[in-house]
Amino acid sequence: MTAGRERFVVHLPVVAVDLPGAVRLARVLARWAGVLAQADPGETTVSAEDEQGVRHRVFCDLRLDAGRRCLLRADHDGPCSRRPATVRYDFP
Repeated sequence: MTAGRERFVVHLPVVAVDLPGAVRLARVLARWAGVLAQADPGETTVSAEDEQGVRHRVFCDLRLDAGRRCLLRADHDGPCSRRPATVRYDFP
């Protein structure tokens, strides 16, 4: 962030069936917010409403070249990347 600016966390409660569903939703929201210069999607976490001190990381967040972050899921296999793997569907 620019000198003289502070960092803040915006908490946005959502409803999901379970933790994996909440994490998927958080990934979508964070990627969308990533178009804003003020947002840092790599720092996105999810917590249960009643356990906000227990946070689950959404992205790997490892620092890459030029200070950018890996944007793959937190528990990904293989090398880090700035782009999520492309999902390909084969339809008969």
